[in-house]
Amino acid sequence: MKMSSKKVDFSDGRVTLDIVRCALPMLAAQILSLLYSIVDRIYIGRIPGEGAAALGAVGLCFPFITIVAAFTNLYGMGGAPLFAMELGRQNKEKAGMIMNTACRLLIITAILIMALGQLLGGRILLLFGAGAKMLPVSLSYLRIYLIGTLPLMISTGMSTYITAQGYAATGMVAVAAGAVANLLLDPVLIFVLGMGVRGAAVATVLSQFLSLAFIMRFLFNGQNEFPVTFSLSSPSSLPYARDIISLGTAPFIMQVTNTLVTISCNQVLMHIGGALFVSVMTIISSARSILDVPVMAITEGASPIISYNYGARKRAHVKKAIKVLMAFAFPYTLIVWGLIMTFPELFIRIFSSDPALMTEATRGMRLYFAAFIFQSFQYCGQTVFKALGKRKHAIFFSLFRKAILVVPLTYLLPLVFGMGTDGVFLAEPISNLVGGLACFITMLINFRRDPFGKKGNQSV
Repeated sequence: MKMSSKKVDFSDGRVTLDIVRCALPMLAAQILSLLYSIVDRIYIGRIPGEGAAALGAVGLCFPFITIVAAFTNLYGMGGAPLFAMELGRQNKEKAGMIMNTACRLLIITAILIMALGQLLGGRILLLFGAGAKMLPVSLSYLRIYLIGTLPLMISTGMSTYITAQGYAATGMVAVAAGAVANLLLDPVLIFVLGMGVRGAAVATVLSQFLSLAFIMRFLFNGQNEFPVTFSLSSPSSLPYARDIISLGTAPFIMQVTNTLVTISCNQVLMHIGGALFVSVMTIISSARSILDVPVMAITEGASPIISYNYGARKRAHVKKAIKVLMAFAFPYTLIVWGLIMTFPELFIRIFSSDPALMTEATRGMRLYFAAFIFQSFQYCGQTVFKALGKRKHAIFFSLFRKAILVVPLTYLLPLVFGMGTDGVFLAEPISNLVGGLACFITMLINFRRDPFGKKGNQSV
């Protein structure tokens, strides 16, 4: 599979076209990346006689998997805007230092996560709400999955820097190779070889190593403009590490708070409704992962364009990119909302046809997605804050929607206000409405006050 050498020029002023040209490969890459976990769930949910229970057991591993993604975003999304800004300033030496520092951080963190997970996996799963029956299945999946932590973090984290150079299609090709391999290996290992849940984890790990091979090929084949070194100790990297972590704290917190939400939901649902409702939440979360992909691709496609033009002090281009971002995000969330309210069964049947699951998941999904339209405001505001390096705002709104709104409501609505399992699902739309609008309005106010707009290039 040959990697494309076509590069997107962020300085050409064609903002809408540049966003689309970056977003389409990102969309393909994220869809294919999603297959790693979604395909596992689709096949696991159809294991004869145990699919529904196994789906819930694997769902208990999601918080740990999300933590891996959180650290990947900490260094990937935290460093890529800084990297793109330096490219906009024509400072390639500093850009290269940022990229290499992120690479070292990814390697160190992946090794630590893998070691801690292998040693403490059982205790962690109990904390996440695993019962005695679910624990063995959950633990067997988690321990195998953790073997792929290093290739997953490097391939996913470094792909953001490849995209920021303008080679968005390269990351897509790397992810495609692994996703296709996972798609083919899952049924063979799960059903043909009878490995069940363990087979799904093995397929994922093998596929992640394949994606890593493609990313490494790009980094070392001469196409990459920035030499890569894997030295784990470099004093000159410390200031860059601080800046990367500072900016990456926002997407990191967003992922960690997603983990807190998942843990809270599983604990309350297990207490009130039992294992069936943990499986229901697994289905809803899986559907949410699928439906988030297109709008996340647009936000990730717009982010380097916003960062580059901000670094180049072209306010008009930044403003146009924000308008394009919202013009894509709002109609999409509106369409998704309409589909969920009208045909929730279409999404549920992807993962299970169990009658009991179908009944409860239909109601739960309609409640959970009731205000999904307002999520577009959160996507847009959060992306702009991150792309412009507005660390404090990005961190606050990451915490506000999930930690300050969703987590407390997950306990209060069912247990204090007596809303039962419905209360768990209703916490999400309340946070979409309040958090989304607050984030977007604050972003607009801050962008209008941005000091570089008075001194920067106002021409399109």
